[in-house]
Amino acid sequence: MQDHTIVRLEDATKIYQQGKVEVRAVDGMSFDIAKGDFAALCGPSGSGKTTVLNLIGGLDVPTSGRVFLEDNELAALARSQVSVIRRDRIGFVFQAYNLIPVMTAYENAEFVLKLQGVPDRECRDRVMAILKQVGLEGLENRRPDEMSGGQQQRVAIARAIVTKPAIVLADEPTANVDSATANALLDLMQQLNRDYATTFLFSTHDRRVMDLAHRLIRLRDGNIDSDEVRH
Repeated sequence: MQDHTIVRLEDATKIYQQGKVEVRAVDGMSFDIAKGDFAALCGPSGSGKTTVLNLIGGLDVPTSGRVFLEDNELAALARSQVSVIRRDRIGFVFQAYNLIPVMTAYENAEFVLKLQGVPDRECRDRVMAILKQVGLEGLENRRPDEMSGGQQQRVAIARAIVTKPAIVLADEPTANVDSATANALLDLMQQLNRDYATTFLFSTHDRRVMDLAHRLIRLRDGNIDSDEVRH
């Protein structure tokens, strides 16, 4: 795999059984994501967007074909190895935030660093810096139920990027927030992409995300309908 390629799908197919019906959620899909991309998967419900993110994130395995993250073919690794890659090399931002409700914003952002064994002092420095970066300075001791939806999504973004991952996978990250908050979150993610060359891959129905993406991959029925690179 070339040095600048983060993700590669090679003829990846994912088939699910729904009763007696075979659903080809992803059907022979191939594409690369390069370091520093700000890319989006779009398409109607059932087009395969979330399944593709799950394959890249090691949350699911292809029925056939191959999925690589950096130089690792995920399906060829032991589950424990995939867990380490997911912890260290992938940041996740979910539509539903997926924060730990009993933890503060600081503790949620710190959680993966603790799993990595990062020393306490470095943890604090990195978490406080990233909370400031995402506009949550002074809110580090609030729990999720004390924060707005937009603030919770900022915590989720902080958690995703504090580990300096190879790629951030963002599944409909603007779906549960109002327009002003969505615009602010997208500005933030664009800034992180520019300042740190953080690689983002979105799945989205949101026209704003599609308009901002440097690359727009349209899916239909588990296939790539079009793949547009913008400059």
